[in-house]
Amino acid sequence: MKKYLSFFRLRFSMGLQYRAAAAAGIMTQFVWGGMEVLVFRAFYRADPGAFPMTLQATCSYIWLQQAFLALFMAWLMENEIFDCIRNGNVSYEMCRPLDIYNMWFTRSVANRVSKAVLRCMPILLVAAVVPAPYGMTLPVSPEAAVLFTAGMVLGVLVVTAFCMLVYVITFFTISPDGVRMVAVSAVELLAGSIIPIPFFPDSVRKILELLPFAAMQNVPLRIYSGDLAGEAAVTALLLQVFWLAVLVLMGKLLMYRAEKKISVQGG
Repeated sequence: MKKYLSFFRLRFSMGLQYRAAAAAGIMTQFVWGGMEVLVFRAFYRADPGAFPMTLQATCSYIWLQQAFLALFMAWLMENEIFDCIRNGNVSYEMCRPLDIYNMWFTRSVANRVSKAVLRCMPILLVAAVVPAPYGMTLPVSPEAAVLFTAGMVLGVLVVTAFCMLVYVITFFTISPDGVRMVAVSAVELLAGSIIPIPFFPDSVRKILELLPFAAMQNVPLRIYSGDLAGEAAVTALLLQVFWLAVLVLMGKLLMYRAEKKISVQGG
């Protein structure tokens, strides 16, 4: 465990060095978040009763999504890992007395957390002082705050486990680009990145809530905004644990198969 914690600390420290990129990202996320708030404001003005979440809950959802974008976005994958697989440098990784899956998983989590730490506070502070209902409120209860924290941790682990599947599948393809684009597009649409899952038709929403995509950002952001509470919130957290276990197991099985069949050529 200590060796993986060392990888986490090294990757986390490295991620904290990119302050200029973080500043640019903060500005982009402010603009994008403000644009989303204005779009939803126009829809709510037309018919406030037609939506499953209040405008205040939706705005909190949007600002949290922007503040913790680095934690939950599937497109935030490490090109270094893809290159390592494609150019054969993965052979050096296999010589280390480490589990490659666990090492890459730890690095990926550290990379996401470091980027989120640099970006989240300015967005949260500004969103907190934006006048209601366009800003962000505090959690609806202490219980919601605890469940939100648990959902955040589980959510980033589920996203990372999903991205690990994309990395491992690269062992079996000529290029990772196709799988990567399909995976990212699926997450963007089905995880609530574009619109919150409650806004989908009921028949579609009930299916989406059972899929691994809903176990990513959907759960913690809806718990914080008050849209998920009580038994429904606990059930959603249990589904997060279930999908985390399934995705990690699938990733490890595929990695085991890849390690047995990998062929590295070069001079």
